[in-house]
Amino acid sequence: MTAAAVVAEAGREARRTALLLAAAQAIIGSAAPIAISLGALAGQYLLGPDKSLATAPVTGFNIGVALGALPAAAIIRQLGQRGGFMTGTIVTALGGLVATLALFNPSFWLFAFGLLVIGVGGAFVQQFRFAAADNAPPEFKARAISFVLAGGIVTAILGPQIVIFTRESFAPVTFAGSFASILVLSAVGAVILSFLRIAPKAVGGAAVEDSDARPLSEIVTQPRFVAALFCVVGSYALMSFVMTGAPLAMVGCGLSTDDATLGISWHVMAMFGPSFFTGSLIHRFGAERIVAAGLVLLIGCAAVALSGLALWQFWTALILLGLGWNFGFIGATSMVAASYRPSEKSKVQGFHDFVLFGSVAFASLMSGAVYNAWGWTMLNWLVFPVCALCFVALGALKVTSLRAAN
Repeated sequence: MTAAAVVAEAGREARRTALLLAAAQAIIGSAAPIAISLGALAGQYLLGPDKSLATAPVTGFNIGVALGALPAAAIIRQLGQRGGFMTGTIVTALGGLVATLALFNPSFWLFAFGLLVIGVGGAFVQQFRFAAADNAPPEFKARAISFVLAGGIVTAILGPQIVIFTRESFAPVTFAGSFASILVLSAVGAVILSFLRIAPKAVGGAAVEDSDARPLSEIVTQPRFVAALFCVVGSYALMSFVMTGAPLAMVGCGLSTDDATLGISWHVMAMFGPSFFTGSLIHRFGAERIVAAGLVLLIGCAAVALSGLALWQFWTALILLGLGWNFGFIGATSMVAASYRPSEKSKVQGFHDFVLFGSVAFASLMSGAVYNAWGWTMLNWLVFPVCALCFVALGALKVTSLRAAN
């Protein structure tokens, strides 16, 4: 086989892998909007008069993603990407089962634990984007990440529609049917993942691991990695902070649960819809500029949310929030993916997701506390200083790059 044929075949395999992971993201990833859109509302349903901990189940979900980051990376490295990802579907199904039983019980803390387990399963889903990039040639990495995240468009529609059609399935136990549906989603996702075919060398075999891996401390102190991590944490934490409080604010303003659920649907669609072209934009303009554009969109979200409490303002703010997350998250992820060598990927990806989702968990917990203490307005005012700090990080990276070039 000629060199050109080898390259072409590698490109085809990279696209096939990315498309399969996108399909799995679409199905298994639907557990996330179910947990996020109903976590706080079900929390209110299970709590007594004091509703300050209503967002704790959503926080549990995000803590699960954070706690699962390092074990997920280790399991994937040990079992390979197909075996590791299918293990993740089992964990997700178990979380759905626990959450369903907690609603029947009823038990607030068991429900929060169920969402934590769903989050651990979500840590495996978060590895899909890295797997797509790791199995792609350099020129296709950003597009491979975008392909996988584009699967979230189906998630944006499927997850909320499942909520609407199943939340009363086990009436009078509200929301139990929605969490039971996670078992079905996990089973379908496992079937899709069974078609993955990835060469052993792609999952970090011994030959790769024993090559030129640097210490983790050296990798994570690179200016590019630091700026990328700062921006990805800022973008994702802000998204979680505002999104977690949004359903509570909408229902608190007299809007219906369906309005809140559809608002999350528009938001998730905006999160993943641009993924079809975000990779191309990164390839053309550079990751740093796309991240900056995402930060501007997040500021726009806060500005719209502060302008009023009508349904269109909530939905528009949530759409801008999703768009800002897409540009910020994919742009920063591509920066991270370019900062490590193949031999370093497992430890760097695990560290990255542990820090990221630990921060996101804290943001979701604080969302409920801030909303209860100061309301929807304060949630959105806090967007501005965080975005300003992310811009400072990008500016510092630019200055460092210019000095290195000279």
